[in-house]
Amino acid sequence: MEMIRGQITNRSLTPGAKLPSIRSVAANMRVSKSTVVEAYDRLAAEGVIRSRPGSGFYSAAPLAPLSLAELTPRLDRAIDPFWVSRQSLEAGQGMQKPGCGWLPSEWMPEDDIRRALRHLARTTEQPKLTDYGTPLGLAPLRQFLSRRMAEQGFHAGPEQILLTESGTQAIDLVCRLLLQPGDTVLVDDPCYFNFLALLRAHQATIVGVPHTRAGPDLELFAQALTEHRPRLYITNSGLHNPTGASMPGATAHKILKLAEAHGMIVVEDDIFADFETEPAPRLAALDGLEHVVRIGSFSKTLSASFRCGYIAARPDWIDKLTDLRIATGFASSPLSQDLVLNVLGSSTYRKYLETLRVRLAKARADTIPRLRALGVEPWLEPNAGMLLWCRLPDHRDAAEVARRALQDNVVLAPGNVFSPSQTASDYMRFNVAQCTDGRVFKVLEWAMAKVA
Repeated sequence: MEMIRGQITNRSLTPGAKLPSIRSVAANMRVSKSTVVEAYDRLAAEGVIRSRPGSGFYSAAPLAPLSLAELTPRLDRAIDPFWVSRQSLEAGQGMQKPGCGWLPSEWMPEDDIRRALRHLARTTEQPKLTDYGTPLGLAPLRQFLSRRMAEQGFHAGPEQILLTESGTQAIDLVCRLLLQPGDTVLVDDPCYFNFLALLRAHQATIVGVPHTRAGPDLELFAQALTEHRPRLYITNSGLHNPTGASMPGATAHKILKLAEAHGMIVVEDDIFADFETEPAPRLAALDGLEHVVRIGSFSKTLSASFRCGYIAARPDWIDKLTDLRIATGFASSPLSQDLVLNVLGSSTYRKYLETLRVRLAKARADTIPRLRALGVEPWLEPNAGMLLWCRLPDHRDAAEVARRALQDNVVLAPGNVFSPSQTASDYMRFNVAQCTDGRVFKVLEWAMAKVA
């Protein structure tokens, strides 16, 4: 297949040219004729070649070339809550992504995933290969998650857990259930930028509360509850995104008391839990899922390709969320869920996490002094995770620095995409796992000099 593709690319096989016969290719490459038939059939299925019955195979017309927009960064795109995600997801080969929110692919447990895939290929029965999954999702995975939550100090039976395609879909479903257009939602300022994008899609009124190293500013939090009567508060209590801060128990208790007094529901996004070396207090554990909905996924530590997340909530909410899950996505993938279960339950996954935490600690220790040498100061030195929230020197405009860096194929994350109040113009979020290439710091230095 690669040989034929190469000949088409270098024009030795022009559009409409006849391919060598199956017999001659098999003889020249010393493979069986059935191997060549399989290769030709696959190329025909891709549209690279076409078959003419009784005549043979012919090169198809070339595909349209990629447009300039697909080959180069989108320098003209507005810097909004989608900016970092779009630039990171569309990044081509050779681009550095210190602004993205995930690990490099080579850091992920690829060997564990391959072993799980081989096991599933040998053992998976036909219904999982062809049928829809159950409404709540794979029961053994929900039982596994229930046991993990019990280890973390709170009870959520398998019937209180709904599997989703991702953490983002989980939050979307919760918003569909609990919000009406115009409802007010509290978020941290700064917060994960996709919270803002999702809430705007649901036509919610967003109110930001300044985030401190000990969680939200409690005085302003209480004031916002009184003034705005919010329906929800969405946050990360452990390894906050983008700051890397962890919420202490005293703050968590006060938030829950305020939420209960004002009839507000808390949505706790806990996707960074496995990065922690010492678990922070969890709102869901302190509350027992009475006024808290817990969200999680496995894209950060396992794989973003096999989509799987979950919601843990009160049984009556899970029933309604399940109906919404069917209405908007029908059923989740039993194959993806089985893969996640196989990897999480393997004896090597815990060892992988231990190694990953050590690797992240080294990356933080290496990245922080290199940023400080450029005058970039971390707002906090987190004790775990991959995120650093940093202030640029001399109040430089982070958005303009990010635009300059993108010209040199480096994707940065300017502060105001995380800030509802747009008060983080000289801040940036850095992913230490994506800062191992020295070119990141050279381009950052150059971009800041251009904006000085």
